[in-house]
Amino acid sequence: MILADKIINERKKNGWSQEELANMLSVSRQSISKWEGAQAVPDLQKILKMAEVFNVSTDYLLKDELEPEVFTSSNYQGETAKEDIPVRTVTLEEANSFLKLENRIAPIIANAVSLCIISPALLIFLAALSQKGFLSEELAAGIGLVSLLILVAVAVFMFITSGSKTKQYEYLEKEVIETSYGVTGMVKEKQKAYNQTHSSHIALGVMLCILSVIPFFLALFLFGKNDSFVAAAVSLILIIVAIGVNLIVRTSIISSSFNKLLQENDYSIQTKKDNAVLEPIAGIYWTLTVAGYLAWSFITDRWDLTWIVWPIAGILYGVLVSVVKIIKKK
Repeated sequence: MILADKIINERKKNGWSQEELANMLSVSRQSISKWEGAQAVPDLQKILKMAEVFNVSTDYLLKDELEPEVFTSSNYQGETAKEDIPVRTVTLEEANSFLKLENRIAPIIANAVSLCIISPALLIFLAALSQKGFLSEELAAGIGLVSLLILVAVAVFMFITSGSKTKQYEYLEKEVIETSYGVTGMVKEKQKAYNQTHSSHIALGVMLCILSVIPFFLALFLFGKNDSFVAAAVSLILIIVAIGVNLIVRTSIISSSFNKLLQENDYSIQTKKDNAVLEPIAGIYWTLTVAGYLAWSFITDRWDLTWIVWPIAGILYGVLVSVVKIIKKK
């Protein structure tokens, strides 16, 4: 194992980020990144300091033939292991296959989310037309509900098929990994090349979501409380939000694929530990949210209003996550 891989292995074994290791060695995070990507070699003083920080010998760091101790999941949790469970190593071939798959899957998942958002749009518009006498309430409700169910069914199909394709890489989200030589450098290059696209897509998506309410206010200003025009405006809001969210989801999936391989941000070692606690809570929370949304919508028939459940649920989930993390630390 070469020095670059040993630095990665020891850093991850201790659960440190590149930033944390950089602070210990009094260097920049970029220096750590270059060392781990085999793009540069630390000087002798830094190697001596690393040996002290990692609690290993300089011979181990400098001699490629010396292999590290097995990094186990129990080491990662800071406990004494009864059995050695080796951490999964991601090869360069596996990393490239994963990144290509995420690029193919990202638009599919984004489109599925968009279908869910626009699914009640036709129902809202037809309901308004039925109130004006253009068609019967039964026909409006029938066509609208059939449209809603078809769009949701198609979205669910897209979610399931996409999930089955990415199932083999689920361990990247939950398990501590180490990467083969060259993987870190390759991923960082791709991440750097994509950063500008990611930022612009996030900015445009957020802007569309914010501006989506403009049609509603224009309809009120130009046509007053005319139900048909207001309903059309609400339907247009859903379409604009769907486009904005599509951009955000698509670029976030691609950006997350880099973080999964680098074990950074939402996929850092510490975050994986936290997610092990949050996962069952999240499943219950979002199941109740979906049930509440559908129950409220069908009972009141106010699809033009009940969509507000989702942004509120998102904010409350963020609060819930923060509370759980605080309790866990205590």
